[in-house]
Amino acid sequence: MVSTKKFKQLVLGNPLNPFNPNITRHISLIAFLAWVGLGADGLSSSCYGPEEAYIALGTHTHFALYIAIATAITVFVISLGYNQVIELFPSGGGGYKVASQLLGPHIGLISGAALIVDYTLTIAVSTASAMDAFFSLLPSSFLAYKLLAEVALIFVLLLLNMRGMKESIKFLLPIFLGFFIIHIYLIVYGIATHRHDLSLIIPHTINETQQTITAIGWVPVLALILHAYSLGSGTYTGLEAVSNNVNRLREPRVATGKWTMFYMAVSLSMTAGGIILLYLLWAPQPTVGQTLNAVVFHSILGDSHLGNLVLLLTLLLEAGLLFLAANTGFLAGPSVLANMAIDGWMPNRFRHLSSRLVIQNGLFLFGIFALGILLWCRGKVSLLVVLYSINVFVTFSLTLFGMCVYWARHRTKASLHWLWRLMFSFFAFLITSSILCVTLFSKFQSGGWLTVVVTCAVVFICLLIKRHYKRFNVKLNQIDIQLKQPIVHTQNNITIDHHQPTAVILVGKSQGVAMHTLLNVIRMFPHHFKNFVFISAGVVDVGSFAGQQELKTLRHHVKEKLQYFVDYCHQYGIAAEEYAAFGTDTVDELNHIAEKVSKKYSNCIFFASKLIFDRDNFVTRFLHNETALTMQRNLHLKGKELVILPMKV
Repeated sequence: MVSTKKFKQLVLGNPLNPFNPNITRHISLIAFLAWVGLGADGLSSSCYGPEEAYIALGTHTHFALYIAIATAITVFVISLGYNQVIELFPSGGGGYKVASQLLGPHIGLISGAALIVDYTLTIAVSTASAMDAFFSLLPSSFLAYKLLAEVALIFVLLLLNMRGMKESIKFLLPIFLGFFIIHIYLIVYGIATHRHDLSLIIPHTINETQQTITAIGWVPVLALILHAYSLGSGTYTGLEAVSNNVNRLREPRVATGKWTMFYMAVSLSMTAGGIILLYLLWAPQPTVGQTLNAVVFHSILGDSHLGNLVLLLTLLLEAGLLFLAANTGFLAGPSVLANMAIDGWMPNRFRHLSSRLVIQNGLFLFGIFALGILLWCRGKVSLLVVLYSINVFVTFSLTLFGMCVYWARHRTKASLHWLWRLMFSFFAFLITSSILCVTLFSKFQSGGWLTVVVTCAVVFICLLIKRHYKRFNVKLNQIDIQLKQPIVHTQNNITIDHHQPTAVILVGKSQGVAMHTLLNVIRMFPHHFKNFVFISAGVVDVGSFAGQQELKTLRHHVKEKLQYFVDYCHQYGIAAEEYAAFGTDTVDELNHIAEKVSKKYSNCIFFASKLIFDRDNFVTRFLHNETALTMQRNLHLKGKELVILPMKV
């Protein structure tokens, strides 16, 4: 057992204390680290987004100039739109909270479901693209092992994130900076080499546009440009990650979030726009087994030994950054899952933190889902990008429409500030919703239908979970009201004899369930137990870890609940005391208390209640913690008794 703990500590690192006032500063991110951790998804999209748009143009390659300009503008428009989200929702939650609070809980559910699928696909598409870039360096005979390498990559990312968000970012920091520096260098060098052709791009583009309009009309030309633009929409993915994770940023969070968005917008527009410009100047031709970036960079660098070395480094850094981008799904996805769990759309266990203060259950879920989608698509980036971009723009559109609603509601006659914000939000909404419609329409039959089906399936599952929790909470509230006992007077001078028979009662979230346990113990063992000890563990989850005030509220709530049972026993002249512990794992904390109580009371028996449902199955066990059964196993191994009293709800 000791060796297992040491191994876990070696792999995951030392546990963190959530009540340490300096812990938030230790795990929070400055703007630079947030740019690296949360901006990698957006920056890495320059490895596949521009390529998808350029190839979609076919022979009309000069239209790529319009795509480059539109890409740079769109990046800044979306970034500025999400700056408003950061201002209004500094506690995080991003698109999910905006849609939930401004458009209604069910619209928020759609946005949240889209984000869950989006971040799952972030992991899958970035992993597949990373291996595409890496295998571009290898002979085609190695392509048979690409899917296996992608699966292994996801497991490595999962392990890295189990150690904590900041640790994973620091580990991958050199890859991010290396990618950005070498790509900016290649873009500048590639443009400078063809600087004489640069001045001819605009007249050639205008000339080709006029000729094509004359031949087929302006509507087909516009449709072609919009189609290519929408296929390159994967370029804008990841811009929402900052608003979803504002709570993880260093104070002042709003300012840090805005600087992070600025870094992301500048770096993405420079790389994506610059790469499209390279395509125009160097006219690369698609090659089997190689990305278009690999082809154009090879043309720029040539066949010299130094050129091949730089190309090798560039493609390795591309694979590395896509690896880092896949990490964004693990960073941002569990936060969305946790926010939805707080609102009852997802199982409660997805709001729990591990000893490293990461959302462990959420990490596992995203890893499993990403593996499933990756294996189903056989690692095909072209199909994954279609699935990916649709859900991204569902969230973009709902978020920006929510901001339109907000500014329309908060209009004032004294200032036109709201009007400019409303017009900008509406303009951004038009852009994102147009891209969504074009992408969905053009790619529905070639894979777009799948992302609609998957997202609708997630929404349906969430509705069922919400329905279950709503009914359960109604019944639990009724039990709390029915079993609430009045406290008339208390006797505080009752002495405790530690050698007398003692009943130790586990107190959970429900006061009524704990009272049910206490009353049944008194009824089944009349006058036998001379002491009653009440123990409870306060769980530090995503909701309570939001700040020091929330942690104080958690402490007060647990202590107040335990004191109620002590006062109830005292008013009848029964000796009683309480013990509380706080941490990220209920069972671990209860085990520590139980060990402490067992040493103090030599003749004690533990009691707990287990809720029994009419239809007890895997689903109900998954939606509700099996704390009583787990504690019973642990105490039995230590030679202690725990009696579980059934309680039907």
